[in-house]
Amino acid sequence: MPRRRSETPRDLRVYWKKLKAFLKTLSLQRQMMENLIIAKARQDALHRKMEERRLRLQEEANRRFAGSGLITPEEQEQRLLYANILEYEQDHDWPKLWKANLRKNPGDATLVAGLLSYLLSCPDHPVMKLLKRLQYRVYNRLYPIVSENPAPSPAPSPPRPIKPSRSAHSLGPDPPTPPRPRPRLPHSQSEASLGDGVARDLNANEEDPAPASEAPPPARPRDGSFEDLERYLATPDLSPAPDSAPEGEADAHLLSLEERALKEHLRTIVKDVHNAIDRLLSLCLLSFECLNTASSKDVCLASIEEAFFSPLWRPLLALFRKVHRDREQAFEAGAGLYRNATPGDVGVAPTLYPADPAAGSYPYEAAVTELQRLPGDTCPHKKLECIVRTLRLICVCAEEYRALQDPEAPPSTAAIGADDLLPILSFVALRSALPQLVSECAALEEFIHEGYLIGEEGYCLTSMQSALSYVESLGGASPHR
Repeated sequence: MPRRRSETPRDLRVYWKKLKAFLKTLSLQRQMMENLIIAKARQDALHRKMEERRLRLQEEANRRFAGSGLITPEEQEQRLLYANILEYEQDHDWPKLWKANLRKNPGDATLVAGLLSYLLSCPDHPVMKLLKRLQYRVYNRLYPIVSENPAPSPAPSPPRPIKPSRSAHSLGPDPPTPPRPRPRLPHSQSEASLGDGVARDLNANEEDPAPASEAPPPARPRDGSFEDLERYLATPDLSPAPDSAPEGEADAHLLSLEERALKEHLRTIVKDVHNAIDRLLSLCLLSFECLNTASSKDVCLASIEEAFFSPLWRPLLALFRKVHRDREQAFEAGAGLYRNATPGDVGVAPTLYPADPAAGSYPYEAAVTELQRLPGDTCPHKKLECIVRTLRLICVCAEEYRALQDPEAPPSTAAIGADDLLPILSFVALRSALPQLVSECAALEEFIHEGYLIGEEGYCLTSMQSALSYVESLGGASPHR
């Protein structure tokens, strides 16, 4: 029999090391299992604690909105949002700090604006989450309509005599003895006067309406953001325009149905926008009850509207331009035909404009430049402020022109009256060469809060709409109301 080899001390040391490594591995595995059990127990305890807190906050929200009768879905959602706000405030300290500062300085408008700016910069706050959700809801209703192919531009109308715009009553029929008509500008010059990006907007935003007899087409695949529609609105469609001239009563009836469907769709979206703004304002006041004052509400509403309309204004305006396409075409025709008209041709009094303006300039150029800035804003309040600044510049220029022609005339508090303002504003709108002003003002009338349309802002917007209607009448189409 073979002789068994004796174990050496070296072999014993190797076996011992392996045994120690094996025991260490078992110990580590046991510790890992114990740690997993402890972690699972802590996680379950944390979940129970979070659920208890959620139920406690929900009960507090229910007490806050306690009422009799059945709970509507809107009330249930409001309770849930308020519970989310309470939960957010338990995890963050900044709402408590802002509330404490507002309690010390309740009338500080700067502090209120700072709070709203900070609030709208926190994407995880329930107010911002609701804002994004409502934005995408409006966006998804706009996308199938405004992403259609643009419609062809109509042939220009022949020149017509200009009706002097001496008052609002001059928007009626032509006078028996009209003045000499002005020649039409070349198309290239008229388009160049629109400024950078405006001609592209005309091509990108004037689309054919969808038929009323069928549901809106399914939305195109997109990445869940506003970027695809923004790229579409910023890119002109250079494909040949189809021949869409209606032939016969059937085509006319179809066009009427399409126009009616577009208007109904627009009314629905406008209602959705108003409801969204109201819900956001209500949630802001729930989050910070110290904002529930008249002045703070105004600041809060302005901040919410600026954040809400910023990514949505261009597609919203595209829908308005589809609905008011005929009016914009009439405005464009009038602005093209009478681009070189003088203030006197539209009824401006001779004392309110210089007979010989400086070379390279024209009367009321500052007001025209200010009005051309309006499409660059995406907030209704800022657009309305631009219109107010335009009318104020008209008054300043009119006072300067009158002082130059009659230096001895006594100064007056009002440089021009209503009968003088409308012809000047019509001249300014004519010189701006922006057909989309028709849709911009129609959108402002829908989205500006009624409280802002009572004073100076409402008067300025009404005057601008009257001036735009006068320019439309120069293009051969009666104003559409």
